[in-house]
Amino acid sequence: MNVKRFFSKLKIRAKLISIISLIIITSLTGMIFFASYFFKDDTKIRAVELNHKVAEVTSLIMLTDFTSLVEKLNLMGNTMIQQFPQKVLFTDLFFTNDKNLLYVGIAARKGDRLLFENAIFNKSYFSENKLTLANMNTINALYTESFFAAFNNEATVQNVSKSFNVPVIAVALPFQKNPNQSVLSIIIGYVKLDKFLRAFPARDIFETFMVNRKGDVMAHSEGKVILSHGNFLNLPIVVEMLKSRLDNGQKRYRDADGSYRLGSFKKIGFSGLGVIATVSEEKAFAAVYKIQRQNILIMIIVLTLAIVIVYFFSKTITTPIIRLFRATREIEEGRFRVDITPASEDEIGELTRSFVAMGLGLEEREKMKEAFGKFVNKEIAEQVLKGGVKLGGERKTATIFFSDIRSFTAISEKLEPEEVVEFLNQYMTRMVNCVNMTRGVVDKFIGDAIMAVWGAPVSYGNDTENAVNGALMMRNELMGFNKGRGGVKKPIIRIGCGINTGPVLAGQIGSEERMEYTVIGDTVNLASRIEQLNKPFGTDILISEETCHLIKGIYRVEPMRKIKVKGKAEAQQIYAVLGRNDDPDSPKNLSELRGLLGIDANVNIENPVEEEVKYEILE
Repeated sequence: MNVKRFFSKLKIRAKLISIISLIIITSLTGMIFFASYFFKDDTKIRAVELNHKVAEVTSLIMLTDFTSLVEKLNLMGNTMIQQFPQKVLFTDLFFTNDKNLLYVGIAARKGDRLLFENAIFNKSYFSENKLTLANMNTINALYTESFFAAFNNEATVQNVSKSFNVPVIAVALPFQKNPNQSVLSIIIGYVKLDKFLRAFPARDIFETFMVNRKGDVMAHSEGKVILSHGNFLNLPIVVEMLKSRLDNGQKRYRDADGSYRLGSFKKIGFSGLGVIATVSEEKAFAAVYKIQRQNILIMIIVLTLAIVIVYFFSKTITTPIIRLFRATREIEEGRFRVDITPASEDEIGELTRSFVAMGLGLEEREKMKEAFGKFVNKEIAEQVLKGGVKLGGERKTATIFFSDIRSFTAISEKLEPEEVVEFLNQYMTRMVNCVNMTRGVVDKFIGDAIMAVWGAPVSYGNDTENAVNGALMMRNELMGFNKGRGGVKKPIIRIGCGINTGPVLAGQIGSEERMEYTVIGDTVNLASRIEQLNKPFGTDILISEETCHLIKGIYRVEPMRKIKVKGKAEAQQIYAVLGRNDDPDSPKNLSELRGLLGIDANVNIENPVEEEVKYEILE
């Protein structure tokens, strides 16, 4: 609220500077944002692609190396179980050709331990590091549980670097099988990771490593991670790889330090191993953030220049704007003829001329609205001026009302024409006010009769209740109107009202030269017929069964004898409205109503004797 008050007190020049500054800030900020966004998005795509490529290439290298290792171990195993003179020479040759190979053993399972039937080792390495077969037996015992998986026809890879103080893995494979393909013995090979780690070089922003299905690190660009037997099972990218059914994928995640990283994985297809390549977003997007800082500096410079220019330029436009503002106040107060002249030929000058023309147009519109409202209901006039009334017709559910002065012809014959007009104007003013107060629309005057509509052109939801309320108001108004009346020149007036609710066709109906808004349909015809029944029934307000159903419980009504209406196959039940249930002073029965209205209690209910019979009262 304080901010609003502050800006409301600013001068136009200050507001103009503020607005233009805001536009410049918004525009440049948007430009910086979108440029950075797209650049960042492009950088991210490239980083993800590169990540994926590194993981894929590294995985392919690992698959090749492991395939070669499996073949070599199987060849060595087959050599070890055979007996021939040059056996030792051949086995030593394996270690000579591959110095990373440290130990190969063939073992069978005996209870919860391994029984090594045959074993060979890299004599040169063992001698240099003072290792013996007894040491290897101890190391093998440490990883026995992991090696047991090979008896289930699964290859297993285990990080055993702690036992050697250098990066070393142990690979266990099923070796000898019986005819039922059950594994009888496994072959275990210990291999230094020197060759493998060539595929995991240290990079500036990328980190690449290999894990097994337990999340244990098998290979990493940092040797200390391997030697410490690191486990990355808590990393979201590792979790994603282990649970994924696909052999590759990527994920954005937050590491233990809270930094976001982009990660990609590629499963090797051997022993549940997978290669993961990650990159820090901060390092990957360093160029993006640098450009953002440069763009912000440019924005500050541009904004400063813009404020200086706008400050001097605003002096040339604030005066005409202030004059337009004062003219706006005059129009708000209803003075549409504003006395301002254009001070320039630019857009503000054109705006001033247009503003003056607009004032004259509003003045003309107001005059038209006032004149139009005298001949057409004000609500319809406003809807027509707003374009809210459709050309042609539209189906609506509405409540139709008809009223008529009883014995009007006899009354008018006793009065001069001027007196008839004066009397009708006084009567119509009171009745129309009742319609307007209950949100109804006077459709037309038919001599002394009034036709009104609730629910068209606008419905308020409780149109039927409003219509009956309007009729009850007319009853009270008429009793007030009749006070002090009596005699030839001021006769007592009695009216009949008929109300019906149902579907109608509402719209502008007429010829091309003259149209009027009205409603037509069977609902209208029945309302007119019901109004005519007030005289034979000795009532003043009659409603249809449909109307009665919609206001059930709100009004005190009394059923009348059924009628047969022209154009209707079935008999119609109509009801006399006595008053509202919440009105303690309303009549309790027809006798009280007739006494209140001065209607003869001995009503002779007869069918009409006319050339055209419009209704018939049934027994």
